[in-house]
Amino acid sequence: FPPFARFWVRVSMGTVRLTASEIVATEVLPPMLASLCDAHPRLSIELVPTNANQDLLRREADVAVRMTRPTQAGLVARRVGSVEVGLYASSRYLKKHGSPRQARDLAKHRLVGPDRDDGTLAYLRSVGASVRLRDFTVRSDDQVTQLAALRAGTGVGVCQVPLARRYRKLRRVLPKLGLSLEIWIVTHEDLRAVPRVRAVMDHLASKLARYAESGDPSARAS
Repeated sequence: FPPFARFWVRVSMGTVRLTASEIVATEVLPPMLASLCDAHPRLSIELVPTNANQDLLRREADVAVRMTRPTQAGLVARRVGSVEVGLYASSRYLKKHGSPRQARDLAKHRLVGPDRDDGTLAYLRSVGASVRLRDFTVRSDDQVTQLAALRAGTGVGVCQVPLARRYRKLRRVLPKLGLSLEIWIVTHEDLRAVPRVRAVMDHLASKLARYAESGDPSARAS
């Protein structure tokens, strides 16, 4: 093999264990992994959807996609962009209940949000919405479930802006109340030069940067 062919063989062989939040692993990564596997047919991906941070130092995963910058020594992190998060409801819900005009109006609406995780609650309070966990009509710490509830017309909730663009029936409300989350790709410093790990990180860096900018218009849904 010429040198470039030998490198391709090394990259395309082996397994990379990849972890991301449940919503990113379920709704964002699959099209990116499809093109990755097309490019490297002998590369295997173990995808771990979890909202708990897998310990890369203990090798619970090889690569992680995270929405906060890692602080542990011994990790290598690449910031690939930032994604905006906003408030959404289905057109069906808004037709029936109207759209909130300001943050305090959210208390009058059916809300979709967390069960025990207070991250969404803290965000809503920071933008002026006086809400408590018990004010959420549908509660789940699983963001995939929250997205399904939004699409079904249950109420108003939080969604990543590029992801919401894929669903024509989702409408953004109170657009000035957006929040920006950074996207980081992380690995152990001992793995960054491993060809298959580098191939995964480079591919995801490119695709996630594009997703953060405008979303993936090839994945439209109702």
